[in-house]
Amino acid sequence: MSRIGKKPVPLPKGVTAQVTGGTVSVKGPKGELKVKLVPEVEAAVSDGQIAVKPREQTDRARAMCGMQRTLISNLVRGVTEGFTEKLEISGVGYRAAVQGKNLQLQLGFSHDVLHPIPAGIQITCEKPTMITVTGIDKQLVGQMASEIRSYRPPEPYKGKGVKYAGERIRRKEGKKK
Repeated sequence: MSRIGKKPVPLPKGVTAQVTGGTVSVKGPKGELKVKLVPEVEAAVSDGQIAVKPREQTDRARAMCGMQRTLISNLVRGVTEGFTEKLEISGVGYRAAVQGKNLQLQLGFSHDVLHPIPAGIQITCEKPTMITVTGIDKQLVGQMASEIRSYRPPEPYKGKGVKYAGERIRRKEGKKK
């Protein structure tokens, strides 16, 4: 069994968890999240922590145990702190702005790109070249950031495009004369 799967997930103050059937639901100050467990794994709440263990000792059950424990840990962190992903835009004339329930991106195309903002996600643009995606669901925040980046991924010659904050772009040398 994985070392991560053996550790119980501690529940901070103000967070309640409940296991019903194969679903774990966690409620905290920022909201409520649920995850459906795979059938090979079971979870139990006791003494202010959630313990995950495999139902039988098969390879798949032991492998899934660590993953399910991490998903539950992400739920607990999401309802207490939330998740944030920052994106940087670089390029002449490239910018972003929030308009109602859409993110408007100007990325060098002949038209503006309008990306709808789903429920449970907040997007802010402190500067026209900085986008911050926040929410309580880690998967939804990462998916939203990935979709925004996919409109214009950074290119290797000048580094223009949308990249994650702190991401290193591997640069190539241009043509020689």
